[in-house]
Amino acid sequence: MNKTIITVVGKDTVGIIAKVCTYLADNNVNILDISQTIVQEYFNMMMIVDMSTLKKPFEVAAQELNQIGEQMGVQVKCQREEIFDKMHRI
Repeated sequence: MNKTIITVVGKDTVGIIAKVCTYLADNNVNILDISQTIVQEYFNMMMIVDMSTLKKPFEVAAQELNQIGEQMGVQVKCQREEIFDKMHRI
């Protein structure tokens, strides 16, 4: 399995989850776990996805998701699980 952590942060607006999830479905990426919260008008979502069936390079998908985020005024970041774990190890 090729797990990736996707985070989305920014001002809440209509369609954030729909646009990110539509992109993932269109690219054959399975969502394994998802958590989202809205604190006042700020949106925060964290997803764990399986990119093992992705048909394009990881870097391309990460850039495309970043562009989707920019269009909505939010930040979308993708990190491979092993890098995420090493960065957040205490």
